[in-house]
Amino acid sequence: MKAKVIQFRRGRHTIHEKHFLIEIPDVKTRKEAEKFVGKSVEWVSPGKLKKVIHGKIAAPHGNKGVVRAIFEKGLPGQAITTEVEIK
Repeated sequence: MKAKVIQFRRGRHTIHEKHFLIEIPDVKTRKEAEKFVGKSVEWVSPGKLKKVIHGKIAAPHGNKGVVRAIFEKGLPGQAITTEVEIK
């Protein structure tokens, strides 16, 4: 299933480099988003090398169906607004 990277998980003064907020299409509530907790996520870099960075959905974020994913290493800034694959 495809999803979209929205933003880093961040606070007023800090950014968590490995944590990203992911928007899943057709998921509009926190209850629906909780079903995805524990599933793995893959981000494939655009370009010739096609590097794959793996992560895991940790928790829902807010009440609008967004989830928080923690990746094994941080994604580059260019990953924002790109697609990820939920396994």
